Amino acid sequence: MKGYMGIDVGSVSTNIAVIDENNRVVDSVYIRTQGQPIKAVQNALREIKNKIGDMVIKGVGTTGSARQLTGLMVGADIVKNEITAHAVAASNVIKDVRTVIEIGGQDSKIIILRDGVVVDFAMNTVCAAGTGSFLDQQAYRLNIPIEQFGDIALQSKSPVRIAGRCSVFAESDMIHKQQMGYALPDIISGLCDALVRNYLNNVGKGKEIKEPIVFQGGVAANKGIKAAFEKALGMKVYVPEHYGVMGAIGSAILAKEAVKEKGYTFFKGFEVSDFKYRAVGFECTACPNRCEVVEFIQGDEVISRWGDKCGRWSNNTSKKVHANTAS
Repeated sequence: MKGYMGIDVGSVSTNIAVIDENNRVVDSVYIRTQGQPIKAVQNALREIKNKIGDMVIKGVGTTGSARQLTGLMVGADIVKNEITAHAVAASNVIKDVRTVIEIGGQDSKIIILRDGVVVDFAMNTVCAAGTGSFLDQQAYRLNIPIEQFGDIALQSKSPVRIAGRCSVFAESDMIHKQQMGYALPDIISGLCDALVRNYLNNVGKGKEIKEPIVFQGGVAANKGIKAAFEKALGMKVYVPEHYGVMGAIGSAILAKEAVKEKGYTFFKGFEVSDFKYRAVGFECTACPNRCEVVEFIQGDEVISRWGDKCGRWSNNTSKKVHANTAS
């Protein structure tokens, strides 16, 4: 059986999805990156290999903030940004999708499509309010499993108003409301409303949000946030089955298309999970720019360099590790 693999490596999570020839998800893996993208990718590759068994991977795509690094590791056939990957995945679920809401661990984005083409988008990587990491923190502070957060919000009869413009103010306001004696479901529901309000006033500001709307990313698991979006927009919001790995699914679909066009794959095989990689940096002193150059090393050989403005290092074909970075 042939499959195509997508890898989405972000600051919080590393996701892998494998699809078949019909773009159906065969299996997927979701693990925490924990500040070590190389190790996370290798662990995720081992896990997905065990899940898919003898399936032959015919193509690989990478996306996410560490997409370039991951692409070099695995031998990617295509490297694409998150906007493209998420839009492709959403269009695979609902062909005529017009709005994609994506909220992950540390950022959020909105993608506007018309006739299957991305016509507008926005990202928020500055404010943590409403992201998965912020919700994790609040669940921990309230001693509630994050998996139950949304269900508790739906129990609310009268949500309280929480200041959601900033994560610091939101947490402070929640504590104040607790001290005033408000019920926990009302506070959590109020928080969901506040975070959605913040999203629409920032990421979604000025965007023409129309149905069908697809909500994806790890936060899409929170039923309270989904309900808050539907209440604020007055529209139905659809959460796909594989909401947490949509970036990886989109990347896998793009890899399938890329491989069919060129007829072969650059995938190095699952053996890369056992290779030794490291990324190290040094300052180039050849000119006043003082560029910070990064060397990506496999074993004892440099397989890529980047960060220079002139190409002195990125175009250098030497496999020798720079003296200042050798260990």
